[in-house]
Amino acid sequence: MSFDISGLLGDWDYQPGQVVARRFKGKDGTEKVQLRVDLGVLQMNVEGRPDGKRPMGHESWFEFHRLRLETHRDGHGGEPAGFELDAEACGKLQQESIQYHHRYICFFQLEDYSLVERDCERNLEVFEFVAEFAANEELAWSLLQFAPQLLMMRTRARGTKAVRRRRHREAIGAIEEGIEELETFYRENGREDLLENSGEIGSLRHWLDEVRTKKPLTELEKLQRALDEAIRLEDYERAAKVRDQMKKLQTSD
Repeated sequence: MSFDISGLLGDWDYQPGQVVARRFKGKDGTEKVQLRVDLGVLQMNVEGRPDGKRPMGHESWFEFHRLRLETHRDGHGGEPAGFELDAEACGKLQQESIQYHHRYICFFQLEDYSLVERDCERNLEVFEFVAEFAANEELAWSLLQFAPQLLMMRTRARGTKAVRRRRHREAIGAIEEGIEELETFYRENGREDLLENSGEIGSLRHWLDEVRTKKPLTELEKLQRALDEAIRLEDYERAAKVRDQMKKLQTSD
């Protein structure tokens, strides 16, 4: 058995600054994704924990600690008082979340936006869990600081999916909602100073402008433009016909 993967790497060039991923079915029959990095390849399962491991017999460290919480509640009258995540637990949750981060980046490049949402939402749940139960604020912020990137990627997935389906109003709504979520995050965490300098908010605002510019005109908007043009050219007969068309369209709505 050869451990040398030079042949694999030679057939799949690394491209600096670009995400290069592929999806396939492994020898065990399960779907996997691979991400090309500068010194090799990262391989992840499509379902469950990306590396396929089961910490303490559970799907993930997150599931393990959620079960700990439920067991704690059962022994304390349903109250979470006294339950906390120490530095070791937070560290394991953070390392695990990085795996999901790599995977949803692959899914975005592969245009599977539903799975991008799935993994983003999973990590957001982890961050909120840590924020609530971490032993101190420093540990809580060690994960929560990455929430803006997650919120942006989830918005990108939702918006792009809508754009691909030519649902531009839906896309605009998704992007506006994403911007609002980011603004709320900074305010709730006392970081209003980052609102104007947030790269994530800036990126989404720029994208929102692009989507609005490329938004297809509705039939009523097309007629309004035709009416404006007819009036500009003093073609009042044409303008009257366009007005009639607009009235019919508005009546049918």
